[in-house]
Amino acid sequence: MTTEPNQISGADAIMLALQSEGVETVFGYPGGAIMPLYDALFRFGTRMKHVLVRHEQGSIHAAQGFARASGKTGVCISTSGPGATNLLTGLADAYADSTPVVCLTGQVSAHLIGSDAFQEADILSMTTPVTKWNTRITQVKDLLPALSHAFYIARTGRPGPVVVDLAKNVLFALVTYDYKICTGMPSYHPVPVPDPKKIRQAADWINRSKRPMLFWGQGVLLSGASNELGLLIDKAGLPAASTLMGLSAIPADHPLNMGMLGMHGNYAPNLLSAKADLIVAVGMRFSDRVTSNPSTFVKNARIIHIDIDASEHDKVLQAHLAIAGDALEVLKSLIDLVEPAMHAEWLAEFRKQQEVETGRVIQSDLSCTGEQILMGAVIRKLSERFPADTIVTTDIGQHQMKTARYYKLNYPRQLITSGGLGTMGFGLPAAIGAKTACPDKTVLALLGDGGFQMNIQEIMTIVQENADVKIVVFNNGYLGMVRQWQELFFESRYASTGLMNPDFVKVVDAMGIPSRRISSPSEIDTGIEWLLTSDGPGFLEVVTDPAENVFPMVPPGAPVSEMWLENVNSK
Repeated sequence: MTTEPNQISGADAIMLALQSEGVETVFGYPGGAIMPLYDALFRFGTRMKHVLVRHEQGSIHAAQGFARASGKTGVCISTSGPGATNLLTGLADAYADSTPVVCLTGQVSAHLIGSDAFQEADILSMTTPVTKWNTRITQVKDLLPALSHAFYIARTGRPGPVVVDLAKNVLFALVTYDYKICTGMPSYHPVPVPDPKKIRQAADWINRSKRPMLFWGQGVLLSGASNELGLLIDKAGLPAASTLMGLSAIPADHPLNMGMLGMHGNYAPNLLSAKADLIVAVGMRFSDRVTSNPSTFVKNARIIHIDIDASEHDKVLQAHLAIAGDALEVLKSLIDLVEPAMHAEWLAEFRKQQEVETGRVIQSDLSCTGEQILMGAVIRKLSERFPADTIVTTDIGQHQMKTARYYKLNYPRQLITSGGLGTMGFGLPAAIGAKTACPDKTVLALLGDGGFQMNIQEIMTIVQENADVKIVVFNNGYLGMVRQWQELFFESRYASTGLMNPDFVKVVDAMGIPSRRISSPSEIDTGIEWLLTSDGPGFLEVVTDPAENVFPMVPPGAPVSEMWLENVNSK
């Protein structure tokens, strides 16, 4: 066989392509089919950092945390068969939350595909519903164009996950390295050009409105439009509220930031959305967690829906004016066209309802006057003591909602959580990725006792990487959010929600991270101070009230304006 001087192996070509795409870190777990790529990674040396996770699900969640914290594309690597299938949950999570991730999966050699070979799995069929794009490479000539397309598709337009499935023979085969960064594809138009007439119409409706509201979602963060969002609401006097995924786009204490929408959102924006005459929705998709019952949602308002993905228009709610375009560009145009306004009487209604929520919910959530620790009180104190730009990751459940409500988020991309899929086990590996992306920032992982145990093995990844991640586990001995629903809607039949937990402090300490437990309100301040000032990673277990619930709450199927401030069944 004759080798041309400029030919290299497919595995080496992948490493050079990653470098061309600006990738400096990959997350992964080796195995048979992907071993040639790991050999190239070894020979690449310090030019590429590899974070060895303990489970492939950890690798993709870490890649998601990296992407969400940095705004770059995360990369993870797995072998074939179970290695690839273990990525499925993370792929579905990234797809739901528009996170740019490129997954390189190993596959058996091309001549074995379809023969049920050892560790063969049809990962393309499995991942088609949960990826923005996927492809299998069986010939080395297709490798470099596929990689270029993968990164372009993952990061452009509405971002999302991509899978490149690599037959093992491709990693050994020789190829002439002529990698070209993709700047466009004939059949793919990721950023629609917004219609100027529609933008002028939107501005006119804003100018004429008496009771306007602005809803924003993660699209604002993805487009880098946080500053423009603030400028628009300031100029037009728009009370604004966020989806869970949009939190941190503008500071929590901004006078026009009315908090979070939806099931466990803030009382004022949910209640007064029913009175609004105009809704400007930017980079959000009207998910069921926001709308509850779409037939009763904002019935008295015109709806302007701005989103880069036109398929989101009219999917849940019929918009009166749909604008397809990048949030940054549309908001810039609107800022120039809207007229200065105050809406003082309308804003006064929000202040009144904020006082109601403070008096009936927030004050009790933030004060531990009894013998039990409350999650909200700890989360607020963490917010006050940790650096203002701390990156916060969460798992799923009650602590997630308490974090969204009580951690003061003031910097874009400060909160990294699983929104659309609601994936338990997300928070710990996501924190690893966030710390890898932003080594100079403090990273705080807030977890429940259930979700923590789903990927508890990634503690060893933190130890091996010496990643300075601060971990708080709220231990109430329950799958808390499920228990809350059982209490409220299933007559307190707590079916399979009580947890027999290990001694977390002993387990984590044995793994190599200094650990402490607090169980009474008097220990909160000293526990937080110890965690904050600990040298390197630290673990704090917080034993909390097992009966604590999250309120306000919109009961299932009810209008969001009828949210409960307390357990109505207890009266």
